[in-house]
Amino acid sequence: MSYLEWGDPANPRVVVCVHGLTRSAHDFDYLAAAICDDFRVICPDVAGRGESAWLPDPMAYSVPTYAGDMVTLLARLDVESVQWLGTSMGGLIGLALAALPDSPIERLLLNDVGAVVDAAGLDRIGSHVGAAPTFATLDEAEQYVRRVSATFGRHTDREWRFLTEHVVRLQEDGTYRMRYDPAIAVAVNAERPHKSVDLWNLYDLVRCPTLVVRGELSDLLSRETAQAMTQRGPRARVIEFAGVGHAPTLIHADQIAAVRDFLVT
Repeated sequence: MSYLEWGDPANPRVVVCVHGLTRSAHDFDYLAAAICDDFRVICPDVAGRGESAWLPDPMAYSVPTYAGDMVTLLARLDVESVQWLGTSMGGLIGLALAALPDSPIERLLLNDVGAVVDAAGLDRIGSHVGAAPTFATLDEAEQYVRRVSATFGRHTDREWRFLTEHVVRLQEDGTYRMRYDPAIAVAVNAERPHKSVDLWNLYDLVRCPTLVVRGELSDLLSRETAQAMTQRGPRARVIEFAGVGHAPTLIHADQIAAVRDFLVT
């Protein structure tokens, strides 16, 4: 498993940032640059994404596999505890780890994912994941990313190029393809149509301080679920960003400030 590291490797204050389903460790470049003076920041590529290896069994692309990989990563980092920031899938991995007895997670930030994963969002994501299109140019790849990631909300041309260049790979023939293993779609779409996933049994086991970041227009984390998460389990605090769906990219100053405030307090 590949990972990026920011900040002083001797800093005991460690933040682990884990990306969403088809994204990569570079998603956190803006955030990591903003907080690495205060924290050691670790951004892994989950198996099948970025620079990490692809798995031979498509059904192994699942949260239990990812959680096991992350336990191994934490052992390699030789740290006793971490703060965990997870976007979508990365949040689900963090939720699974934070629910363990004697969890190494001392603070948990769930970026647009929570105790119920809504079917509408799963249907939308499942409709394009694994399609494995080929693009003649990077501009063409960017147009695709803009379309399938429109729920990220408004971004500048420079930001869209950033959001594209680390999730595509230049092929030997000069074309571009998405960097993730198309086989991740097998487990995602094992059940169609999708059903909402109830994770209250895990959430209620979490004991560490928890922040839920939600996009106002999210189709994966409802406002009702987010509000209910403030009343049970770790009684999370919720921040909502206007004009954003699934999921806030954490590259804008207001989103970075909200994350930083949670991590440093």
